[in-house]
This record gives sequence, structure tokens and C-alpha cells, in this order.
Amino acid sequence: MNRGFDLDAFDPTARPGFHGGRKRAAALMAARGKDLAELQEQLFAEARTGGTRSLLLVLQGMDTAGKGGIVRHVLGMVDPQGVQARGFGAPSGEEREHHFLWRIDRALPAAGRIGAFDRSHYEDVLIARVHSLVPATVWEGRYDEINEWEARVSRQGTTIVKCALMVSRDEQLERLSKRLDRPDKHWKFDPSDLDERAHWPAYMEAYQAVFDRTSTEIAPWHVIPATDKWYARLAVTELLATALEGMALSWPEATFDVAGEKARLERMRDAGE
Repeated sequence: MNRGFDLDAFDPTARPGFHGGRKRAAALMAARGKDLAELQEQLFAEARTGGTRSLLLVLQGMDTAGKGGIVRHVLGMVDPQGVQARGFGAPSGEEREHHFLWRIDRALPAAGRIGAFDRSHYEDVLIARVHSLVPATVWEGRYDEINEWEARVSRQGTTIVKCALMVSRDEQLERLSKRLDRPDKHWKFDPSDLDERAHWPAYMEAYQAVFDRTSTEIAPWHVIPATDKWYARLAVTELLATALEGMALSWPEATFDVAGEKARLERMRDAGE
């Protein structure tokens, strides 16, 4: 994200870096999905031979922005054994007894995995700020705490990709309406989602602060226009594939005598074993 990013001037209907329509996007996503799957397998294989690296996808956005769809459609293209997905709602009683990053730290992906946070530690400077769940002096200090925590996690071998999916207030209203129109989507509707809309300006102010204060060289924010869900999914696919490519992954070398095992296999085949 560029310095001086202004959320008020952001166009959630835009498709930066992409020219074409859904058909071309589908072809690109299929191609990059294959790349993503192979890269994820290489990351998993690396961990099986002593590697300690992992990747964390942080997804933030207002209700209906498409966070769950990203997890299903993007990470659904890779081997599920290499994925750890976690959603963060209101903290439990036990979690409230600890520092706000305690539950986040415990959910980090294991070595070789791609982790996905559907909402995350940023709720503690978003909803906590908007609804004054803690004093301003507390949430003000959390920006620096988050930066320090992400720097430590990065040093320990986890690459962090932070994506904010942004839709307009009108688009959110349309999506909420569609949920009410479809019985198969009623389970996704929460009356409190309508209540939260009254706080939209405060949330945009809180998001601007998040982008201003926690987009770092180690863990920059990628603010993604999410009106076109297919575009947002393609964008996140590209970001993940690019991040994994930046790890310079390779297949681990065999720890056994390949030629000897091939000869052994041939002997077994010849003997009909």
C-alpha cells in the first residue's frame, strides 16, 4: 500500500492491475491456482524435512465483504492438509483473561502451512475502537504492539499477507438484502449487521488508522476492491502465489539412495513381489 493512501478516495469497484472480464479472470485464477497448489506443497514438503517457514493470510473487511469466499475459493485450490483457517469472533471468557494477542499467537500456522485469519487481531483496533470496548489509551497502544508482534512473527519464519476487502456502503446493503431474499443464505444473516451500518463512518475512520499505522515494510496492507468478488479472489490468489514465490521454495533433496531404491524396486518387480 502506498504512503498517503486515502480510503475516502478509494474506488471499491475498481480492478487495478487487471484488464478483461470474468472469463479471463477465471482462466488466470485457474493457472495461478495450479502455481499456488504446487508452491503450497513445496512449503509443506520443506517442513517435513525440518523447515520452519509458513505463510499467514490476514483477511479484514466489513460484513459481506467476501472474507469467507476468499478462504473457500482461493485456499480451496490447495491441499487442505496444508491449510489452517481460523475465524475470530468475540473473545471467550478465557481469552479475555489474557493479552489481546494471546489467542492470535496460539492460532498461527504450523511450519509448512498456509494460515488464514477471517478477521484477526485487527478487530482489537477496529470494533474495540468503534464501540469503545476498551479505553482509548488502550487501543491507541495496540497499533505499536501489533507492529512489534508481526515483526517478531516474521523473524520466526512466517510471511504475512494482509488483505482488506473493501465494498461500498450501498454494495453491503445489496448483499445483506440478497441474504434475506434467499432461505439458503439466512444462516449468514445477523440482525446486528444492520446495527453496525450505523457506525460505518466510524469504521472507515478506524480502517484508515489501521492502514496508516500498521502498514509496514515487513507486513504491508493490500486494500482490495471487493465489489467484484471474482476480482478480489483473483487478487488474493496472486498475492499468495507471489509471496510463496518470494520464498524461493524448492523440493527437498532425498535423504536416501535414490538409485539404490530404484534398483531394489526393480528386483521386487522382477521377482513378482
